[in-house]
Amino acid sequence: MSPWSNRSVPPELTDCLLHGPESGAELFIVEGRSAADAVRAVRDPLRQAVLPLQGKPLNGARATAARVAADPFLGALAAALGTGWGEACSLDGLRYERVLLLHDPDADGIHIGALLLMHVARWLAPLLEAGRVERVHAPIGEVRGGPGTARTGEPPALAFGDAHFRALCERARTRHGGAFVAVRHRGLGAISPAALRATCVDPATRLTTVLDDTDARLAAAAFGTPRRATPAVAGCSG
Repeated sequence: MSPWSNRSVPPELTDCLLHGPESGAELFIVEGRSAADAVRAVRDPLRQAVLPLQGKPLNGARATAARVAADPFLGALAAALGTGWGEACSLDGLRYERVLLLHDPDADGIHIGALLLMHVARWLAPLLEAGRVERVHAPIGEVRGGPGTARTGEPPALAFGDAHFRALCERARTRHGGAFVAVRHRGLGAISPAALRATCVDPATRLTTVLDDTDARLAAAAFGTPRRATPAVAGCSG
């Protein structure tokens, strides 16, 4: 049996076939079932697993150990990772080479990503210290050019961030007048499968940032730190 086998993986997890910290295996944490379905459709089942969450996770900078232990999603995350949490967190049983935070490119998605990062920084710190947590940058929208682009097969221009979206709209307006279409994506499920695979899922082409303590501190400054710090205590292992 593989040393990274985990008989208690949560039912919410769509697992991959390979495991281990040097296997290339990846765990995508996504925002809800529709996003999970979209990612599952374009993932590599050999090396890419998907774990959806429902709603916003606990604020990792404020949550007590008791609340973390009682939270269904955080329990599922610990079981999927195989690391334990708190003082018991160890990379010895880590089932994936990296963890990818992939959320909708909107205000709620940014908030959810920050909350998860704060949880990792406080309760799963070895993951962050080892550079095994990344944020995936999903496109917020796309701009399609003039009426001839559909016939020529010209792909839409993908926008990453509000300023980029406005710039693409202005460029299209200059080139095509009013004959262009600008679409804001309403979640990962609204992104075409080809674009989702290329920008978010395929390791060769996706856009990601490796997260560290500085990112966690910025998230805590933006979304709240505990009034009185409490130590991370030993948690349950996966």
